[in-house]
Amino acid sequence: MDRLVFHVDVNSAFLSWEASKRVREGKEDIRLIPSAVGGDREKRSGVILAKSIPAKKYGVKTGEPVAMALRKCPTLYLARPDFKLYENCSRAFTEICKSYAPVIEKFSIDECFLDMSGTGRIYPDPVKTANEIKDKIRDRLGFTVNIGIGTNKLLAKMASDFEKPDKVHTLFPHEIEKKMWPLPVRDLFSVGASTAEKLENSGIRTIGELAKCELGAIQVLVGMKLGAQIHAYANGIDDSPVVGESEEAKGYSNSTTLEKDVTRAEDAYKILLALSDSVASRMRNDNGETFCIGVTVRGNDFKDRSHQRKLNESTNITSEIYRTAKTLFDELWDGRMPIRLIGVALSSITREPSEQMTLFFDEERERSRKVDSVVDSIRKRFGSGTIMPAASAEASLKVGRKHKAQLDITEENKK
Repeated sequence: MDRLVFHVDVNSAFLSWEASKRVREGKEDIRLIPSAVGGDREKRSGVILAKSIPAKKYGVKTGEPVAMALRKCPTLYLARPDFKLYENCSRAFTEICKSYAPVIEKFSIDECFLDMSGTGRIYPDPVKTANEIKDKIRDRLGFTVNIGIGTNKLLAKMASDFEKPDKVHTLFPHEIEKKMWPLPVRDLFSVGASTAEKLENSGIRTIGELAKCELGAIQVLVGMKLGAQIHAYANGIDDSPVVGESEEAKGYSNSTTLEKDVTRAEDAYKILLALSDSVASRMRNDNGETFCIGVTVRGNDFKDRSHQRKLNESTNITSEIYRTAKTLFDELWDGRMPIRLIGVALSSITREPSEQMTLFFDEERERSRKVDSVVDSIRKRFGSGTIMPAASAEASLKVGRKHKAQLDITEENKK
């Protein structure tokens, strides 16, 4: 039986989710004006996480500093990130997808794969079904998605990146030569800027040219493993399964990829703080604590580098997780390689938290725990945008020192 996979991708997720919330509240649709999500307008700090199409016309880019974006577009409307809203919207569109697919794999907060194999008797027309899912998400939730349809995950994901927004596209094996091969080689999933430059400098400019090259020649250019992968992808070959989620999370992770590489540790720390806050909050919501914290960075060479540390006692405290993540980052990155992805992962999760016995009451730790509890309660009631970690918390979270959780309702939060 032929496989059938859908890839559902939210169009401009963070901005769309913020816009749909505002429309429900009777406010202006910020998708129709120069707008963006991220950072602090008054202090001109932070980075752009998402932008509207009108903002793109001014040259505003995802990942660039807020100050630079405001110089390009002084009238830019800047919305603060609200990751509780994003999690709710992500959960909502995923639930709709689950009502159609036997197996669903969450690929990121704004995209997922649906294994529709074997559903032909229930849904005989895949395109019609995909349009039904797309329209249901738009009509019920107020934001749009693109859906790609293929016989594997690679083809489905490539199809979802065709014309946007609010579209359904197919990319079946017989359509590869017409729809995928003419595309620039850098449009192929997993081909980063550095790899694309090597291929282009060798005269390989389209996906079709890559597909027709001898595998050995590609591996000489970009390495054995990556060469084999992108050559297979260029030919539409991908055997990876759609992996369903387990009932109980065995770990929590968040990562963010920026179009503009991070070159300063200070910028990376802000991202680490927001990622730590996000994963810690999710874990606390599931009554979990972690015994292991990991950090991953991806350089502009598109190679991932990871570092993790096991803890003597479990924790779910945001500031403790951030402090360890920052230490791991400092050990992992020497400042020379520009970074395009940063991730924080919590593993070795326990549902029965325990602390080492001590003769002394750790007042600072208890205070941090209470702060997190209050923050979680406020977010559950009013949303994440009401309170978030201060970007300036870096000053009070020095590695190796006692620290105090510092929170500010006016500073940025980033996942």
